[in-house]
Amino acid sequence: MSRALILLVYDEIVGSRLLFDRLPLQAFDEVLVVDGGSTDGSVEFYQSKGLKVVGQEVHGRGEAFRVGVRNTVSSQLVFYSPDGNEDPEDILKLCRCLDEGADIAIASRFMKKSRNEEDSQLLRWRAWVNMAFTAIANVLFRKGRYITDTINGFRAVRRGVFEALNLNECGFPIEYQMSIRAMKVGFNIVEIPTIEGDRLGGESKCRSFPVGMGHLKVLWGEIKASLKKWLP
Repeated sequence: MSRALILLVYDEIVGSRLLFDRLPLQAFDEVLVVDGGSTDGSVEFYQSKGLKVVGQEVHGRGEAFRVGVRNTVSSQLVFYSPDGNEDPEDILKLCRCLDEGADIAIASRFMKKSRNEEDSQLLRWRAWVNMAFTAIANVLFRKGRYITDTINGFRAVRRGVFEALNLNECGFPIEYQMSIRAMKVGFNIVEIPTIEGDRLGGESKCRSFPVGMGHLKVLWGEIKASLKKWLP
């Protein structure tokens, strides 16, 4: 099986510099950087490392996923953001899940032995909202095991599975859309526990309220699609 590591970057120069040497680049047939419009030197940094960098004509994390798929040919795809939240040690663990038969492998922040960035906080609003969206998806669409983290974008997926899901979300909720549609079809989704680190440099591009509304829009769209399919 050929493998592609797709780095999703948007002004992540601090994390890129600190994490680059920990990336298992030698284990991949392709390494691609998808840049969302960085102005902090991220593009120049990766180019100096000899990596191919492609930009986005359409902004958004969902479009970054699709750009990465269009510009690679490997059968296994791993999506990774060098912002400090995602542990490079888990990249090859996700690959092994696909090698062992998974269609999608997700690094879960809510399994036993995992860590969510908010675990040390008294009020874990982002984590609670994520778990609520995940619970709803499981209740409505699950055909197999319970998925604990439907929203985390640190994941690996088979190319054929990604293409079959016909994902059209342009923003952050693409991971939620991918998880729900895979659950509907009954694809084999496997999770591994991950330790979510603290963000390295800069501010998160994920704004809680608009991103949350985006997830609601995706959820309602998938509910309507299911009702349209099953109701006369």
